[in-house]
Amino acid sequence: MRTPPIDPAFFAANRNRLAALLEPRSLAVLHGNDRMPTSGDGVHPFRQQSDLFYLCGIDQEETVLLLFPQAREAGDREILFVRPADERLALWEGAPLAFEEARRRSGVATVRSVLEFEAAFRRLALEAERIYLNANEHPRAASEVETRDARFARRCLGRFPLHRYERLAPLLRRLRAVKSPIEIELIRQAAEITGAAFRRLLGFIRPGVWEFEIEAEIVHEFLRRRSRGPAFEPIVASGENACVLHYVHNDRCCRAGELVLLDFGAEYAHYAGDLSRTVPVSGRFSPRQRQVYEAVLRVQKAAIALMRPGTPWAAYHEEVRRLVEEELVGLGVISRAELRDQPAERPLYKTWFPHGISHGLGLDVHDAVDPEDPFQAGMVLTCEPGLYLREETIGVRIENDIWITPEGPVDLTAGIPREVEEIEALMAAGPGA
Repeated sequence: MRTPPIDPAFFAANRNRLAALLEPRSLAVLHGNDRMPTSGDGVHPFRQQSDLFYLCGIDQEETVLLLFPQAREAGDREILFVRPADERLALWEGAPLAFEEARRRSGVATVRSVLEFEAAFRRLALEAERIYLNANEHPRAASEVETRDARFARRCLGRFPLHRYERLAPLLRRLRAVKSPIEIELIRQAAEITGAAFRRLLGFIRPGVWEFEIEAEIVHEFLRRRSRGPAFEPIVASGENACVLHYVHNDRCCRAGELVLLDFGAEYAHYAGDLSRTVPVSGRFSPRQRQVYEAVLRVQKAAIALMRPGTPWAAYHEEVRRLVEEELVGLGVISRAELRDQPAERPLYKTWFPHGISHGLGLDVHDAVDPEDPFQAGMVLTCEPGLYLREETIGVRIENDIWITPEGPVDLTAGIPREVEEIEALMAAGPGA
């Protein structure tokens, strides 16, 4: 393991919180992710299904967690199924997690071979009245790849059609939205690694550097600091690419006088950091670039101040809209008369700020949160305003990671430079500054 192990009491507490939300005589099942193929005999690096990891901390394929809080036998109330020992697999890839190690990491007392799952599930399903199944219900999920959870759900519904079925996803979304102190520290560590990479870039970016060279510097800093690597594909967008929201080609040469928009984050112990910064390739902002940058920064600072427990999402978005509109007027992009006449169904500010202001952050870089719920203490949300003036080849986004506490917002990325003067000074100082 690259990172110190997470206290198994964290996973046990998560299971207990979920168990308290289940209906009586309910059986819940969660499957880990598959290893995804590339082509030929290749596979992508494995990344565990986040809900399963949240409940047991096992980062290995062919893992199944079964929860039955009211099972007759105490040993059946939590069962973790993992891959058994395999000499051939051990020779080629290393031995799978030993049962005792899986027990130690997860805090689950009953650990069995995954080959025993089907028989155990059938036995316990006949004892249960309800079966809770998991699915990826993220509102932006658009994958056509069928998950292990989905395959099992189809099979389960065919074998046990008379049971009552319930959804785990809404319950887990509610639980994962509010972070524990352990999670806050892991996200803070991911943010610190991300910040170290950004400082490295300030001494590296200059005219003639390619976007992929900047990406290489990011990944280098991540790996040397015990990160598994990027939590998502890094965006390194120079010139006109800065106005493409999810540009990931990173194959253009950075030119003098341009801006380069950076959106990247380290993954640490499965938790994500997420940072956006925009810097001048030549080391100094032009007057117009600075004007737009500082407008975005003012919006961000005002938006962060609104991120307090009890703030409704709708009210937050409406106030951010007002802030952005004021800055667009100040920049001469839009007039007050145009604002007065804009159609309600197509607000004009979306032309220059087309994406959302905040999203959840945690085990997934876009942790799902319920927009019907107000902000809660313990949530971690990004704050990422941007302005994209395509006609002027100016794209600016600034993103920080905010922990909402009873006392107000705490910026987990507060130490990462974002003021114009600080960025320019560090770029002028060169490598190692």
